[in-house]
Formats: sequence, C-alpha cells, structure tokens
Amino acid sequence: MSRWRERGADVSGILLVVGAGTMGRGIAQVAAQAGFVARVCDVELAAAKGAIGSIAESLARRLAQGKTTAEERDGVMARLEAHADLAVAARGIDVVVEAVPETMDLKVAVLAAVRDAAPGHALLGSNTSSLSITELGRRLDCGERTVGMHFFNPPPAMQLLELVRGLHTSAATLARAETLARELGKTAIIVNDTPGFATSRLGVAIGAEAIRMLESGVASVGDIDRAMELGYRHPMGPLKLGDLVGLDVRLAILEHLHREIGEQFRPPQLLRQLVRAGWLGKKSGLGFYDWTQGEPVPRSFSGA
Repeated sequence: MSRWRERGADVSGILLVVGAGTMGRGIAQVAAQAGFVARVCDVELAAAKGAIGSIAESLARRLAQGKTTAEERDGVMARLEAHADLAVAARGIDVVVEAVPETMDLKVAVLAAVRDAAPGHALLGSNTSSLSITELGRRLDCGERTVGMHFFNPPPAMQLLELVRGLHTSAATLARAETLARELGKTAIIVNDTPGFATSRLGVAIGAEAIRMLESGVASVGDIDRAMELGYRHPMGPLKLGDLVGLDVRLAILEHLHREIGEQFRPPQLLRQLVRAGWLGKKSGLGFYDWTQGEPVPRSFSGA
C-alpha cells in the first residue's frame, strides 16, 4: 500500500477538511476509512463534533448491516479529530480539502489561512463544484499546488472524484491528487478549469430542463424523475437529486454558469421561487419533494 508519508502501520497521512456540512463530514469519513487521520474543522467546534457524531451513526448502520466490523469502526473513529482553530488544525497536514459554501472570497480566505499554517508540501484542494481553480490558485499565490477535488454526495458511496486542473496547477500536484484519489478508493477523472467543469455543467443542465418541464406542465415531479431513472438508468431523477444537493446550491451554480457561458443556463423561475420560499430540498424538509415524513413524497406544482 502506497503512503504519502510513512506514519506507522495504519496511518496514510493527515487530511484536513474545512467545513462540517454534509460534504465535509462525508469526505472526512472517506479519508478516515482509507487510513488517514481526518481532521474536521469548522468555525463552531460543536459543528465539527456533530459531524463526527454523524459519522459514528453512519458507521453504526454499516456495522448493523454487516458492511464493517467493530474493529474497523473503532479504527475509523480513532482517526477522526474535531477542530475549531484553523491554524492548529492545519499543522502537519498533507492535504486540505475545503468544503465551505460556494463563495470565492470565503474559499480564498480559508485556504490562505491553511496555506500560512500548513507545511509547504501540503496539497491545497477545493471541493468547489463550479468556481475557477485558476482564480483560486492565483489569489492564493500558490497555484502550482492548488487543485479542484470535487466529491459527490454522499462521498462514502459515490465512486467518482473530479480533479480540476487550473492553469497554474503543476503536473506533480495533479499526480499527487490522482494518487490520493486511489488511496481514498475513488475513480478520478481529470478536467480542465472551465465553468462548471464536466459534471456540474452536465448535471445542472439536465436538472434545469427538468424544472422547466415541470413549470410548463409536461409531467409531474414523480413522472419526470421516473423517466430518467427507468428510461436512462439514472439511479435518481434530476428533481430528487436537486433536493439532495440543495436547491440553493443548484441555483448558485446555474447563476454562475449563466454569467460565464450564456442563456442556456438561465435559472428557471420556479427554482428561484422555491429558494426564496426557503424550500431548499431535503435539508429544509421541502423542495420538489416533501422529506418531512421519512420517505420523500413528490409535491404537486401548478401546471403539472
């Protein structure tokens, strides 16, 4: 088994995740399961500890299903750390993956703080789904070791890791990112730094068209999703997937692509209305589906 730096029989390195939301906790779980010390840092220590608690619950379910052992679970939990002080959390790390909201200024501020406290060899990774890695690296003044590392929700279950190469990203950095993907048990694709990369651009295009179909009364929420699930073998329909990702996240990506690429990415009005209403999908309880009763139930919309 390859190692980033030899740290002992059961530790591959130290991976810092900044942001204790759904993606951050999922990335930390993947890293800890792969043998990394996984540090979760959030401005609120309670949030970081809560993320580790959620990972414990996930592992408990896997144990009950016979998908892991008590020994493996205990090993994963022993490699998880919660932090609120970013400078402390960045000490001695091999790689950081920021998973904070999709705002360039925030991502720059977070990674700049890590850059100043971490060793010079540390890889600077961003889980952004649409923002420019080239701009991020330039503003950090170390674009050669900055790379996009776009995980998919939920990270423990999804095989794909989209690696985004900025104009300044060095060949050595990209090679290290590919090695990391293998260490984490992921299959990597490499894309150049273009708006929306490959996956977000394709995903939101399908999702936006599904919303426009709903707006114009082509079919219901459930039938639009079933069309893609049964007709194209998608594991989940685009409307339900939007609810899981977060409709506010979907809107932010579409607005960015609309500015960068053009009219085909103009956000549907129905999406804007749902976000204004606070109906953001699963995380708020309502979106295209009602998530409040356990199993998601498709909601009715006028015209469909």
